[in-house]
Amino acid sequence: MINALLITLREGLEIALIVVIILGYLAKTGNRQGFRPVWLGTGLAIVVSAVVGGAIYFTSGELQGKAEQIFEGTAVLTAAAVLTWMIFWMRRESAGIRTSLQSQIQTALNRSSSGALVLMAFIAVVREGIELALFLFAATSTVATPLQTLTGGIIGIAIAVVMGYLIYKGSTRLNLRVFFNLTGALLILFAAGLLARGIHEFQEAGILPVSIEHVWDIGGILPDGSGFGSFLAAIFGYSANPSLLQVIGYLGYLVVFIPAYFYRGKPQQKQVSA
Repeated sequence: MINALLITLREGLEIALIVVIILGYLAKTGNRQGFRPVWLGTGLAIVVSAVVGGAIYFTSGELQGKAEQIFEGTAVLTAAAVLTWMIFWMRRESAGIRTSLQSQIQTALNRSSSGALVLMAFIAVVREGIELALFLFAATSTVATPLQTLTGGIIGIAIAVVMGYLIYKGSTRLNLRVFFNLTGALLILFAAGLLARGIHEFQEAGILPVSIEHVWDIGGILPDGSGFGSFLAAIFGYSANPSLLQVIGYLGYLVVFIPAYFYRGKPQQKQVSA
């Protein structure tokens, strides 16, 4: 549940900030009539994201054996790759998001096009929504049950909506640089766990070799399916009995991306406000 909450909180806040920037600019320029097209585009994006998420989940449920392992392994590794890209993209491009969105809004206003506002909001939100659907499926495929994932997801989205509303109303000034830096670091650990999980699924399917099946096995002391071990598995990708390839993949990912995250591509400005 913790990993689902973390993912939905971060992704949900990104979506909320996109909507806040759009609505704030429309309000500031005296174009409140554009609110309805923006909400329409946002709503359509949410529906499409939910449909995509449902399709991924139910497709997985229909598969069995090797086909299921290949599907889940592919989905989890894709989620790890997209999550990694998203973390570094947000870190690099965050300073220019407001300017880019406002430029697109002004272009739509100059054309007096409600359809352009709908499309702009839809495209901006649907990307984040589909990413979120993929990440939640990956979270469900690790240690969390569907109910735990749903509960954590609802809590995370609810918090993100409240934070977005407060930012829009100006009643709070969230230090987004600190927030995204902290959650980004945690999500790197989560992505490393997804990578290890994907390797496991491909090994189960016979696609990747298993040289040493269990580097260690401490399931009797700290199982990864319950209690504190489950928490560690959700956040840090802990496994009670990983294979050698899983350990290499996990540690290799962290060795490459943790230094890259903290010492490269730092943006000049990260603060975003309504």
